[in-house]
Amino acid sequence: MKRIMQRSYLILIVSIAFFLGVCFLAFRVVTENSTWVQQPYNGHMSSSGGLAQAGSITDRDGTVLAYTDASGVRRYSDDYMTRLALLHVVGDNSLNISTAVQSTYRTELTNYSFIWGLGMPSSLKSSKSLTLTVDAAASTAAYEALGSKKGACVVYNYKTGELLCSTSNLSYDPENPPEITEENEEEYDGVYLDNAISSTFTPGSIFKIVTAASAIDHIPDIYDQTFYCDGEYEIEGSKITCEESHGELSFDEAFSHSCNVAFAQIAQQLGRENLTETAEKLGFNQALYLGDIPLTKSSFDVSKAGDNELAWAGIGQYEDLSNPMHMAILCASIASSGEAVKPYEIKDNESILKKIGLTQNGGNIKMLSVSTSDKVKDLMRNAANYYYNVRGLDLAGLDFCAKTGTAEIGKDKEPNAWFVGFTEDDEHPYAFAAVVAEGGYGISAAASVVQAAISALVYG
Repeated sequence: MKRIMQRSYLILIVSIAFFLGVCFLAFRVVTENSTWVQQPYNGHMSSSGGLAQAGSITDRDGTVLAYTDASGVRRYSDDYMTRLALLHVVGDNSLNISTAVQSTYRTELTNYSFIWGLGMPSSLKSSKSLTLTVDAAASTAAYEALGSKKGACVVYNYKTGELLCSTSNLSYDPENPPEITEENEEEYDGVYLDNAISSTFTPGSIFKIVTAASAIDHIPDIYDQTFYCDGEYEIEGSKITCEESHGELSFDEAFSHSCNVAFAQIAQQLGRENLTETAEKLGFNQALYLGDIPLTKSSFDVSKAGDNELAWAGIGQYEDLSNPMHMAILCASIASSGEAVKPYEIKDNESILKKIGLTQNGGNIKMLSVSTSDKVKDLMRNAANYYYNVRGLDLAGLDFCAKTGTAEIGKDKEPNAWFVGFTEDDEHPYAFAAVVAEGGYGISAAASVVQAAISALVYG
C-alpha cells in the first residue's frame, strides 16, 4: 500500500508539473507569438524584411516616412536628407536596427494575427499605419547640423512626453543600404546603433548637474562656500586642470563657469556614497525607456576610485558614461519640479492602457525633490544668462536653462561636445540633449545642433 501511495504522489506531481508547463507554454504562445514569428529565420517574413504588407509610417504632421508601393516594395521618404536623418527612428528593410519602429512595431505594421497570421481577411484588419510624434523637419535640421560627425540629438516635450526630434549619425540611405564587408566594416562601424538611445558617451561637464544636485542635498553650507581656482588642483600627486584661472568663485559661479577645480573639491566633500546615491536617483545605472524601447544605461561607478579619480568622476570624466535620451529625461525632471514625464514616439492618443498608465508611456520618473530641482534649475538658468547668452546663443528666442560639456576622451582625439537643458516656455516646453563625438567644445559644436532642431520646431 505504501508503495502504491508513493507512486500516486509521484504521478500527481508529474501531472501538476505537466499541466503548469502546458499553461506556461500557452501563455508564451499568446503573449510572444508575434515576436517569434518575426525572427529572421522565419522564412515567410523574409521578403522586404517582412514589411511587404506593412502600413505606412508618418511623422506628427503627416509627412510620409515609409510606405509599401503597389508592387509590394518598401519605400521611404521622398527626401534624401529626411531618409538619412530618421533612419534609426524608422528603420530599413533589415532587422539590423533593432530599436527602429519597423523592427519594434512590425507586428502592428504587418497586421500579424495570432489566429490568421498574415492572412487575415482585409475586412477584419484594423488600421496598420503608425503616426510618430517626431517632426521630420526638426530631425533633418539637427542631422544636417551634425554634419559628418558621429553623434545624436533629441528634443522632447517635457509636459506631454512626445519625442519631437531624434536623429543619429552615422547613417545611410535606407533606399540604398550599403553592403558591409570586411573591407569597409571600419567605415560603417556602429552604423546600426541609434546613438540617441543605444549609445553612451563620456559626459564631461554636463555631469556637474549631478554633482551640483548632490551638493545641494548633502552639503548644508554649499552656498556659503567659496572656491579658489588658479587653473589646477592637486590630489594624490596628480593635477585636476581647468580651462581658465577663475579666481575666487561662489557655488553658483563655479557652475556657471564650469570650474573643474571647484567641482573636484565638491566631489571630494561628497564622497563616493553620496555622489553615487544622487547619480542613481538621476537615472545612472538604472533602466529607462523611450516608450517600450529600453535605453542603454548611463553608468557611474566610483566603487574602486581613488580620491583623484573620484574628483575626475565628479566633473564627468573617469569612467562616467551618459546616454543622450537619458540626459534629456534628467533635464526634463529639473524643468518639472523633479519629476520627468516618460518620453514616447508612437502617437496613440486613443490607447486606453496608456491613459490609465499601464504601458511604458504612462507615469512619471521621480528624480529629485521640488526644492533641489528648483535650485538646480536656478544654476542652469544662471549659466544660460551669464555665460551662453554672452556668446550669442539663441534658441528661437526662448528662455532656456542649460549646461555644456567638453569631455576628454584621449590625448589624440578631440573632446566629446555636449549641450543639454530645457526651454522655459509654456507653448514650447522642450527638454533637449545633443552630443557630437570628437566635436570639440559643447558651446560651439553641440549647441548649434540643438539650435537647429528647436528653430525648426518653433518656426516650422
